[in-house]
Amino acid sequence: MGQQQLLLIVLSVIIVGIAVVVGIQMFSASSASSNLEAVTGDLLNLASRAQQFYVKPSGLGGGGNSFSGLTANSAGIAKLTPKASNDNGTYTISTAGNGTSVTLQGLGTQDGDGDGTNCTVRITVFSDSLATTIVNR
Repeated sequence: MGQQQLLLIVLSVIIVGIAVVVGIQMFSASSASSNLEAVTGDLLNLASRAQQFYVKPSGLGGGGNSFSGLTANSAGIAKLTPKASNDNGTYTISTAGNGTSVTLQGLGTQDGDGDGTNCTVRITVFSDSLATTIVNR
């Protein structure tokens, strides 16, 4: 083979290598973004259950117009879901419920921004509204 043909082969291998690296990085970014959205969706579901707990009479196992029964331990999250983790992440009550609110937290399985901490989302649940905060992407 001539030098020109060898040069073209080497150049082609370099271009394909760069394309593979870029493709892997794009997939990782997409995967992390999907995980953040999935954790947020799961937290919205738990927030809905917390609001149901709020309006359910205390005689029926609810809060009786209070979030106080939702404690920041495994017993508190167990009132909202039988499994506090799934393929998307792990869910906890970060701030115990009081008369007016409770704060839920979801810790995802992906690190979207490369800082060594997986994506984290918090939702503060009120009787009639929600406040969502992305703590870490």
